[in-house]
Amino acid sequence: MISISSYKGHSLFALLLALMFFHNPLLIALTFIGANIPDFDHKFKKDHVYKLIILGLIVFISLYILKLPYFVGLIIVFLGITFYFSEHRSFTHSIFGALVLTSAVSLIIIWSYELVLGFTILDNSYLIIAVLIALLSFLFLNKKLLLVFLQVFFLSLFFINDVDFNYIEIVLALFLGVFSHIVLDSFTPAGIKIFAPLSSKKVYKRFGLISIFILVIFAIMYRLPILFKLFEQYISMF
Repeated sequence: MISISSYKGHSLFALLLALMFFHNPLLIALTFIGANIPDFDHKFKKDHVYKLIILGLIVFISLYILKLPYFVGLIIVFLGITFYFSEHRSFTHSIFGALVLTSAVSLIIIWSYELVLGFTILDNSYLIIAVLIALLSFLFLNKKLLLVFLQVFFLSLFFINDVDFNYIEIVLALFLGVFSHIVLDSFTPAGIKIFAPLSSKKVYKRFGLISIFILVIFAIMYRLPILFKLFEQYISMF
């Protein structure tokens, strides 16, 4: 039986939430990946954290030598250091941690996108973001999930390859994924330190249930314009 706190449980829960909010495969994929980011504070993933820091240093040095904006490398290093010094289910599983992780990963994607768009001949925004998301999946997804994710992701892009996106939606999708991880972990007996590092107070199942209710309300509100449009089209048929 799959534990609700496993990477499979987090991924499935994030996917369900993403489908409530988005129809764009890019945003759904970002939510999916976001749900797998907080557990990088786990001890058994320390090797991955080291690789993340080394990758950031390589990106920083390479861009610096090429005299290109190098902030992407610094953010990657910062992300790795954050995981290195975070105890499991502490800072990265708090509201403040969710904001930091969302901000860092969003900046990595947005600045990388701007870098590719501004300093190469590529001009297909949709394709650039899709490739960046695929690269991001190599960093944060479990190997057992990765192959399935990439197949479904690129297959969805084949059928839906002309969808608009903006930076705000990228941030929202990532935050939804990261926050979904926190919500699901609140159902475990250990609970979560929702206000770490400012407070060690833990929240449990009640927090999770309230959060899910609020997310459903927000999803309905987010979808209202589309629902009204569908309703108008339905009425116009008669």
